[in-house]
Amino acid sequence: MRFGVVVFPGSNCDQDCYYVIKEVLNQEVQYIWHKDTKLGEFDCIVLPGGFSYGDYLRAGAIARFSPIMNQICEYAGKGKAVIGICNGFQILLEAGLLPGAMVRNKNLHFICKYLYIRTENNETPFTNLCRKKQILRMPIAHNEGNYYIDKSGLEQLEKNRQILFRYASREGKIDEISNPNGAVDNIAGIMNKEGNILGMMPHPERSSEEVLGSKDGLLVFKSVVKWLEGNRIKD
Repeated sequence: MRFGVVVFPGSNCDQDCYYVIKEVLNQEVQYIWHKDTKLGEFDCIVLPGGFSYGDYLRAGAIARFSPIMNQICEYAGKGKAVIGICNGFQILLEAGLLPGAMVRNKNLHFICKYLYIRTENNETPFTNLCRKKQILRMPIAHNEGNYYIDKSGLEQLEKNRQILFRYASREGKIDEISNPNGAVDNIAGIMNKEGNILGMMPHPERSSEEVLGSKDGLLVFKSVVKWLEGNRIKD
């Protein structure tokens, strides 16, 4: 499988994603510069975490207008796999590729720590190797991770099983105490209705090796590889 990792001015998790894909997963990977106007042949595009354009205006608001985003929107429209992590998630929201918006954390402070998320849907390209309701340990590192969507939008997410991860306790309880940023309904990760675009605030690339304190994040990347391999066989 061939992955592409987009690099925006201010990206700081691009090398982490590259390393996990190449050295841990042993998959082909290439950096994609934000000013590129053409995409090569990729099986999955990753928009990494960081502070694209310094998070001016809003997180992801300027990166959404980077030249490469036109190509990524077209790429995603063809049903190709796209993963947005932290700032990448924010960019996908600003680009309209995922529903909802991000606002500042409820405590108005940057949060960087390990926490737990519960797998809400394990029948997706990004979670097919997870058990139903599996608890995953991953870190977060963000200032604007407070996911918001209106009531009707939330109902649609629920109806279409688009909510992939929720912040939870170690035992899997969904409550306010386990919600680090105030996200509506404890939402930590969603996908689009078609099921080919993932946006998540926790960092799977920072939790893909035991030496980092958890390798639960590797399940996300391995799930994508499995899904891509299955689709390639069908094609």
